[in-house]
Amino acid sequence: MTTTTGADTRAVHGSWSPRQWTRLLVLSGNMLLDAVEVSVVLIALPTLAGRFGLTPWGAQWLMSGFALGFAALLLLGPVLCARIGRRRAYLGAMLLFGLASLAGGFVGGPALLVAIRVVKGCCAALTAPTGLAIINDLFPEGPQRRRALSVYSLFGAAGFTAGLLLAGALLETSWRSVFVFPAPLALALLAAGAYVLPRDRVAPRPRPPRPALLKSGALARSALGAAVLNGTYQAVLVLLVFRMAADLAWSPWQTALALLPACLPLALTVPFAGRFIARHGTRRLITLGALFPLLGYLLALVRAQDASYLSGMLPTLLLVEAGFCCAFVALNAQATAGLDASDRSAAVSVYQACVQLGAAVLLPPVALLLPQGPRPALLLITAVGAIGLLAALARRPHPAP
Repeated sequence: MTTTTGADTRAVHGSWSPRQWTRLLVLSGNMLLDAVEVSVVLIALPTLAGRFGLTPWGAQWLMSGFALGFAALLLLGPVLCARIGRRRAYLGAMLLFGLASLAGGFVGGPALLVAIRVVKGCCAALTAPTGLAIINDLFPEGPQRRRALSVYSLFGAAGFTAGLLLAGALLETSWRSVFVFPAPLALALLAAGAYVLPRDRVAPRPRPPRPALLKSGALARSALGAAVLNGTYQAVLVLLVFRMAADLAWSPWQTALALLPACLPLALTVPFAGRFIARHGTRRLITLGALFPLLGYLLALVRAQDASYLSGMLPTLLLVEAGFCCAFVALNAQATAGLDASDRSAAVSVYQACVQLGAAVLLPPVALLLPQGPRPALLLITAVGAIGLLAALARRPHPAP
């Protein structure tokens, strides 16, 4: 006969202790920080391009530089964490992120700004997967983890939305404030993390991704789907931001408000993502998450010469966001589903590296095509979106009898 403790009862019924909630909120705050970091710079791109005399291709490096730094260090993250411990890696990277943000307010040229963005991407490459791996360890697979991932994803969606609005306000004062603003948030998360993050146990030997893990069909499909979704999403937003500035002569505030349909619905629906996954499964949601954006890109391609917001841009934004509402949490859940605890950290790093590579690879050619008009860039975005849909439709082969 066995007895049931209070902790066991909470686990069975899905309730969490205050300490679990605190840790989840602090770790989710890192997701908010990374999302703010992307969206504030997105709105600032036309302003920065005008100030420094940059083409869209030159300005986009402020976006893709962060993604490149993020992707470059991700696969080394588990090795570094194994050597020095998750806690030290997380807190050290958060401190460097805050200091780099402060430095962004003092540099005077685009090259140094890009370099700072690369450094901050490298820091995010340690904090993001480490935080997600800790969440995966704290909450068992099933309803509890789906609920935790919904909270984690909610912070990311809310952060992207908040970053758009903050950029409109910050650019009214100075372009430098766009780069400095994340510093207080990073330092606050550093202080909170030092208080609530679990102490490291004896560090295991560094374990790189195993060949069997890299061949995981669920992980591979999730990684490719997320790379396409994130890459095409950021690419079409960069395209629209420059079009709003050039064709509509909109201010950063107007552009920020115009892009809310591309992020606000996700913030409203992501708390229910765990229920959607439980009811419909990840595969169906991921397929819809690839289909809706592709329809949006095709519509934008058909209306490429329509520079109006309501008929030319808004329908695409709504369809792309519908894809995110379906697939954002489902892709995260599918990437680590069914994996041993010892493999989750490496799987998260592989998955998030592919997410960032999607933006880092697609943004430069899209920005290079922008001076030729929107159609060539939209053709490229649409072609990549079609690859994402094909990946979502691909079925796992049945095992041999």
